[in-house]
Amino acid sequence: MSISDFIGESNEYDKKLKLEEKRPKSWLKSVSAFANGKGGILFFGVADDDTLVGLTDSRRDSEKISEIIKTRMDPIPQTDLELHEENGKQFIILRILSGIETPYYYVGDGSRTAFVRVGNESVQAGAVDLKRLVLRGSNRTYDSLSSHYPYENYAFTKLRSVYRQRTGKELEEADFISFGLVDENGMLTNAGALLADESPMRHSRLFCTRWNGLDKASGVMEALDDKEFDGSLLILLQGGEEFVKNNTKKRWRKIPDGRLEMPDIPERAALECIVNGLIHRDYLELGSEVHIDIYDDRMEIYSPGGMFDGSFVQNLDIDHVPSRRRNPIIADVFSRMNYMERRGSGFKKIKDDYHRAVNYRPEVEPVFYSDASSFWVTLYNLNYNVAMKEANAWSKNHSFENEKAIVLNEKQLFWGRETVVPQKSQLFEGRETVVSNEKQLFEDKINDSKVSTSAKRKILRLYEQIGNDMFFSRADVMRITGITSSPAGELIKKMKKEKLILPVAGHGKGRYRFHI
Repeated sequence: MSISDFIGESNEYDKKLKLEEKRPKSWLKSVSAFANGKGGILFFGVADDDTLVGLTDSRRDSEKISEIIKTRMDPIPQTDLELHEENGKQFIILRILSGIETPYYYVGDGSRTAFVRVGNESVQAGAVDLKRLVLRGSNRTYDSLSSHYPYENYAFTKLRSVYRQRTGKELEEADFISFGLVDENGMLTNAGALLADESPMRHSRLFCTRWNGLDKASGVMEALDDKEFDGSLLILLQGGEEFVKNNTKKRWRKIPDGRLEMPDIPERAALECIVNGLIHRDYLELGSEVHIDIYDDRMEIYSPGGMFDGSFVQNLDIDHVPSRRRNPIIADVFSRMNYMERRGSGFKKIKDDYHRAVNYRPEVEPVFYSDASSFWVTLYNLNYNVAMKEANAWSKNHSFENEKAIVLNEKQLFWGRETVVPQKSQLFEGRETVVSNEKQLFEDKINDSKVSTSAKRKILRLYEQIGNDMFFSRADVMRITGITSSPAGELIKKMKKEKLILPVAGHGKGRYRFHI
């Protein structure tokens, strides 16, 4: 294995120019963070700029590393140490496995300190991080912990009603214990408290806003509608679902067997996102709630807490994301009510719902983004900027047979998706040729620009997702490329300097579009 190749392909690594025996914390914090996270690799003999410098005596250093880990780490994490030679130079590759006895502490300087990974840095774990690590180390989850709320003091009318409606069965008293909603002492678990009609968990709320325009500060009237929901998770779910229905539109057109509906946002995709946002959120994050923000061109759903395993969703194969549940008891109850499946297929279901939609095109592909403490889903409005005749007028003036004979112009393009006519085929072929040519021109422009290869790859990824006609902001750059706020700002500066993008006026600050 080439160290250079590995560094270019992974984020789960750290590097040290040499072994610092007198300052072990400088590298043991990475050992702690990797063990407390999903594992990683520590390279010795590599400079900060990725230059392969090498070590003077790798065998002696390896013995010291093993000795220091045993005396300065508690508990001792599982590691694998390898002596590596490359281009005549000596290196040490220290692999740290993801631990099951978390937290893993660095012991020194009169204190015990646990570290976690945030991006590509190892930082001291905060109070909430430590709670998560303690729960993981004890093989417990937040929703399984017993609360101090007696079961007998709370009603579950909404849960019983929805359970009966969606399963055809009654929710028996014994089910509350077997489902994990009540402990053996008659106290609600956190899961039970979150599902009670008058939920005592005040930080479990849902904020919904329909914004005017494409961002939160259009300069005209910021919000067209807003709602706040609290109480049972089922009340939050139904409130969020109703808010989305009331603040999005559904076009339709007549077909021989009835009518074809064309919602702004596919209903199943929206429901799946709301369900996931409420079920998989991190309830240890106090003072943070699930948000639904609807704009003219998209809907964004924010949920506190990143991916449960610490990975970044934008770096994963969305069609094959393994099922890891932060709140398995809550997830199980919702699975029993057929709101979600037990296997991890939610992302794929959302994508499939979009792909089946009448007005689907690549630029409205759903976008998933996460960092260490947050998760966002962006569902684009399928009907935004799609020129179409009014549905009712179309159904009155054109029969299905006449529709086949319509010569499609730009405004009629998407109405004819279900019909087969030569003109439509020719129009699509011409459009694809134009898009292909535009992409090639832009790729040439990127290649001629004076930015790094890594930046070129990120810019091309942005262009493939956004295209020429859509606007984007720094938040979009972060979501699509997986970089944090400051690097995203720097990337925008580089694109502006190379005249790859132009600012867009009249849609709020910080909006851009690509320029060929």
